[in-house]
Amino acid sequence: MRTTLCDTLGIEHPIVGFTPSEHVTAAISRAGGLGVLGCVRFNDPDELDAALDWMDANTGGKPYGVDVVMPAKIPTEGAAVDLAEYIPPEHRDFVRRTLDELGVPELPADEQQREGVLGWLHSVARSHVDVALRHPVRLIANALGSPPVDVIEQAHQHDVLVAALAGKAEHAVRHVDNGVDIVVAQGHEAGGHTGEIASMVLVPEVVDAVGDRVPVLAAGGIGSGRQVAAALALGASGAWMGSYWLTTVEYQQIPGNSVTQQALLAAGSSDTVRSRIYTGKPARLLKTRWTDAWAVDGAPDPLPMPLQNILVSEAHQRIMRAEDPSVVSMPVGQIVGRMNEVRPVADVMADLLAELDKTITGLNDLR
Repeated sequence: MRTTLCDTLGIEHPIVGFTPSEHVTAAISRAGGLGVLGCVRFNDPDELDAALDWMDANTGGKPYGVDVVMPAKIPTEGAAVDLAEYIPPEHRDFVRRTLDELGVPELPADEQQREGVLGWLHSVARSHVDVALRHPVRLIANALGSPPVDVIEQAHQHDVLVAALAGKAEHAVRHVDNGVDIVVAQGHEAGGHTGEIASMVLVPEVVDAVGDRVPVLAAGGIGSGRQVAAALALGASGAWMGSYWLTTVEYQQIPGNSVTQQALLAAGSSDTVRSRIYTGKPARLLKTRWTDAWAVDGAPDPLPMPLQNILVSEAHQRIMRAEDPSVVSMPVGQIVGRMNEVRPVADVMADLLAELDKTITGLNDLR
């Protein structure tokens, strides 16, 4: 199955896979899709540079991309230590008290608290772009919509395409007017940062608005060949999939992810919640005892980005070490209900393509 997206990106299949794991990213690209590495977890540009060096050696010469988190408007910001001063004491007390009530142990004495995920900071995201452009990336995607115009121009000077996520048709128009090459129409069902409009409604709206100017990818609620076929029927040029790769064998190579996978495998499609507790912006997460604690009467309102992530950074570190699936803090979409076993990326891709072909053949037989 080939669409114009395949020619645009130089890939075999119209499937783009977003993931925070370089091992999953490389495997998606080797399987004929476009793997896109989420950069937000890399506080140190040198760490990202090393991960991309590894990918350059392990993608078999196939194209890949990166995903950054960068608002279109350049904010005023400080270092994590400076920003931490703006976190109210009552928020810190709530987090400490909640972790104690959930039975999440303290960090070992010899393990230093990390300063939070600084990839949410604009300056760090820019450093991610600079690092990526030193590698043979094919695509830079931005999770917060269109990046600043100068970043788009910088990417184009390196013959790198730019994609932006959109939750409304008017957002997509603005992205394309700014110079974005690909729009990802991400529906309400998706994991992570997501808007109010469901994919079934959003995708054709975005296609009608900008599909004659740029390729549109459908995102949110895609975890089968049938759903990829549905995305194509709605006018998309391909599928952007994120959550579905979280239960792959390759994803286990990030420390602590076996517990995360236990929680995901046990969850159904109704076991997610949209909340601002992860980053300060609305994001769909796995519903656990940790998310429940933030929803009770008396819990503080989440802080704006990036303060919320700095607030919960130690909590995420402790939760990861706790090895308790009931308190996992993890962005995931409603497609989690179909994520029922751990398999290699190559097998997941093969099944997607086989069912896609079978579905389209079945539809043709209806004529």
